[in-house]
Amino acid sequence: MLDRERTVAPASYRRWLIPPAALAVHLSIGQVYAFSVFKEPLVEHFDTKLTPISVIFSIAIVMLGLSAAIGGTWVERSGPRKAMFVSAICWATGFFVSAIGVATDQLWLVYLGYGVIGGIGLGIGYISPVSTLIKWFPDRPGLATGLAIMGFGGGALVASPLSDTLLTTFDGSIAASFVTLGAIYLVMMMLGAFTVRLPAEGWKPDGWEPSQATERKLVTRGNVTANTAIRTPQFWLLWVVLFCNVTAGIGILEQASPMIQDHFDTVSAAAAAGFVGLLSLCNMAGRIGWSSTSDVIGRKAIYVVYLGVGAAAYFLLASTGTASIAWFVLLTGIILSFYGGGFATVPAYLKDLFGTLQVGAIHGRLLTAWSAAGVAGPLIVNAIADSESAAGKSGADLYSLSLYIMVGVLVVGFVANLLIRPVAERHMEPEEHSGRFAREPEPASVKEGARS
Repeated sequence: MLDRERTVAPASYRRWLIPPAALAVHLSIGQVYAFSVFKEPLVEHFDTKLTPISVIFSIAIVMLGLSAAIGGTWVERSGPRKAMFVSAICWATGFFVSAIGVATDQLWLVYLGYGVIGGIGLGIGYISPVSTLIKWFPDRPGLATGLAIMGFGGGALVASPLSDTLLTTFDGSIAASFVTLGAIYLVMMMLGAFTVRLPAEGWKPDGWEPSQATERKLVTRGNVTANTAIRTPQFWLLWVVLFCNVTAGIGILEQASPMIQDHFDTVSAAAAAGFVGLLSLCNMAGRIGWSSTSDVIGRKAIYVVYLGVGAAAYFLLASTGTASIAWFVLLTGIILSFYGGGFATVPAYLKDLFGTLQVGAIHGRLLTAWSAAGVAGPLIVNAIADSESAAGKSGADLYSLSLYIMVGVLVVGFVANLLIRPVAERHMEPEEHSGRFAREPEPASVKEGARS
């Protein structure tokens, strides 16, 4: 039932069923952005400090990048259904193991559960629908991946109030809340796994020709394997681009709530929480809005916007951000929309550069930039804030230096993006060899259906 050849779509299958299937997975694993809901309860339960609890989230993000990088080729070979199934099992198991850790007062089990096992589910689940969406939507890859990856950014909007409700319902029981979340996400992700299908060999949208996609300069006519892609300068330039864009986005996410309160004395804690929620909406909107725009203006051009306009917005935030609350919110909202858009557009950028053959595996390896940025971003902003505080500064002055540093980070990414050129033909697989990397031979009946 899970094998790749058993998931090939019949002729009557509608491709618009694929984005909801992907969304079911990404909304579920997007809960990781709402982990902060459990931070204080876990600190109180284990009678520890915030840092040991924050490590849980860090482990999960690191495992996301590692499992995506290591398991990307397996995901391509096995197909989306098996990958989503494994992701669902790992993600739900992470909650169940963590619940045991809380119930038995064993923090290391929470590290193992949510951090390691759940992190593996995060990585496999994040990349599992990507290449499938691109195969179904060769005419609009930015829109397709944006629809799915929007769910990851919006997962916190669902998970945060749900987690609060569960903690209240179970009288503060973290273990019961974890078990319930694990069960809910297991069902949601399985629905996505058993809905997803692969297009039959030779399938293409009505009225669309592959030549239409190769008119732009950067769009390749061939296919590059994952092992070859990581030996090209294009991969590493795009790695730098993603790292810089994500680091800058995390720079806002990491200090959004305290920053607006320190900038404006009239902002209450409740208003700051509402501000963080607004930034989540900007993150989501950017994932679908900007990635869809990239289908029109091109991937390289949209990253010029993300990084160039983003650097300008960061500079204005550092120099004039205290002018008014509305101006501050506008600038941070723009930056977060570019952060989300960068995540959603990068799979389509990879497809343009390296083809569709192993785009999921290449995407998985590129996500190591996310893991690196997940360490670098908080380290930069927190270390500088601590240093400025020790120097006697307070309020908005705590953040000025880190904001200017982020301008420099975005400029580095801007230059890296400008340096990206089409992939040389010597890196591409001969057409007759491509099939053995991408899929097993399909039954004759399926091929006949595709031709018809």
